[in-house]
Amino acid sequence: MRILVAGGAGYIGSHTCLVLLEAGHDVVVADNLCNSKTESLRRVEALTGKQIVFYEADVTDETAVEKIFSEQEIDGVIHFAGLKAVGESVEQPIRYYHNNVVSTLTLCKVMQRHGVNKFVFSSSATVYGENEIPFVETMSLLPTTNPYGETKVMSERILQDVANVNPDWSVALLRYFNPIGAHESGRIGEDPQGIPNNLMPYVTQVASGKREYLRVWGDDYPTVDGTGVRDYIHVMDLAEGHVRAIEKLNEEKGVLIYNLGTGHGVSVLELVHAFEKANGLTIPYQVFERRAGDIAEFYADASKAEKELGWKAERTIEDMCRDAWNWQKQNPQGYEE
Repeated sequence: MRILVAGGAGYIGSHTCLVLLEAGHDVVVADNLCNSKTESLRRVEALTGKQIVFYEADVTDETAVEKIFSEQEIDGVIHFAGLKAVGESVEQPIRYYHNNVVSTLTLCKVMQRHGVNKFVFSSSATVYGENEIPFVETMSLLPTTNPYGETKVMSERILQDVANVNPDWSVALLRYFNPIGAHESGRIGEDPQGIPNNLMPYVTQVASGKREYLRVWGDDYPTVDGTGVRDYIHVMDLAEGHVRAIEKLNEEKGVLIYNLGTGHGVSVLELVHAFEKANGLTIPYQVFERRAGDIAEFYADASKAEKELGWKAERTIEDMCRDAWNWQKQNPQGYEE
């Protein structure tokens, strides 16, 4: 298939492009480069020996998206092109609602015009709000604590409504948890612009000496060691889940919803100690008060994806830590070099 990957130059997008190419698919990327660099795609091409068709385009721009579909024979879409910083979404709600919701609407409109009916959406565990754990796909979605989460809920509902009135459509809503790690080669990985949104870049920056210590937000949660527990998943496992999903849409119509996680939680300190063990390093940290809005613990029930997609997260927390540090060591300035 020829797949349009919206946001394909980003962290998860670039790894998914690599797995798509390795699986024999053709890849077209649309990315406005607001939080990514084309160097990631050049490295994917070098790793796979295959070419990517790239458009510097914002997928909220209907004219730009129409141009792509007019010039390329697109068979399906994987949509990663969303802003993703939870804290920033609270400060800039208009920007987040516009980018994350309008991009979904625009892709749907142009897809309809061109008879393209396979859509994989990059959703998030945030849609579950403060539900009981483990999070299961059949749960009712609760109000989230931030605009970022609300944009994911809105986009899911848009896609479900579109699929309901277009019986030839196939939609996969992939609710994933906390992606970390990098490709084992160390050639592509997470390159956050500005302040990182995730824990692992802070850990690797402490390991490399960029930061003096890691800030741990709260050690008085009702968890194994008092620190927050999350379901960390290797970005390569996550990428493979997206490829399984787009291929599944060749077989089934309607809306398919899957959690992509490991199915078990790891605390902040457990992650720190796993990183130390995997890489023979010491990560100094200091504990600060809890951040407002943080949830003590959440993780996935990932059994549905294993049963229906034949997909299961295979890489360990040590693999994630080793690969993240390998990327950081090789690329201390990210893709700038």
